[in-house]
Amino acid sequence: MPERDRTDHLVALVRRHLGDDDVLGVYAHGSGTLGGLRPYSDLDLLVVLARPTTYGQRARLTGELLGVSGGEGRPVELIAVVRDEVRPWRYPPRREYLYGEWLRDAYERGAVPEPEDDPDLAPLLTMVLRADAPLYGPPPATLLDPVPHTDLRRAIVAGVPELMAEVESDTRNVLLTLARVWSTLVTGDIRSKDAAAAWALGRLPASYRPPLAHARAVYLGQETENWSGRSVRSCADRLVREIRAAYEAGE
Repeated sequence: MPERDRTDHLVALVRRHLGDDDVLGVYAHGSGTLGGLRPYSDLDLLVVLARPTTYGQRARLTGELLGVSGGEGRPVELIAVVRDEVRPWRYPPRREYLYGEWLRDAYERGAVPEPEDDPDLAPLLTMVLRADAPLYGPPPATLLDPVPHTDLRRAIVAGVPELMAEVESDTRNVLLTLARVWSTLVTGDIRSKDAAAAWALGRLPASYRPPLAHARAVYLGQETENWSGRSVRSCADRLVREIRAAYEAGE
């Protein structure tokens, strides 16, 4: 495994800041378990804890992640949950901690992640259970309940308005995520972003395909990002219409 793709240092810093007795498990998910890391892939980790964190623990963990995420290594997305707040399963699930590079500016200004309800945990926990890729601790099914399909569906649809608000500022990720939402609603599978885009490209009318095809090629490192002259909004709107139809068909 290339040095920039390694996760052992992340497991070590989580255990150091959150405590060996309280860290029940650390699990890989995302691109690393769905066909391999791509040039723009994060290192995605879920941490399962025995008890809630303190403000000081979250602040110190965030400070260290700022120093190791990105730069010469891969960006890190690290999420923590308290076992008893997601098992037995309830909706919306509660997230204890979140670090992601899109929040770097806020964290560098001193913001500290706070616990909050987060529907996006439904697909994340589903991916963790399906991947079954422990980096520390027992298999994830030992600590996590399966997410009911109805909750998975409503969770991924709930995030669509927020995605559309970012279509101009985070175009590649928004288009790929919309394709993944559509794919999951229709098939029940959670594909990698490039695989979901390939699935969607086979179903979109030809006039809507170029922006999504470009997003996929950039994600795979085959093209450089350039959205000039591409009908991004039209493609995104069409994907949302497909998502709405797929969701209504499954109700």
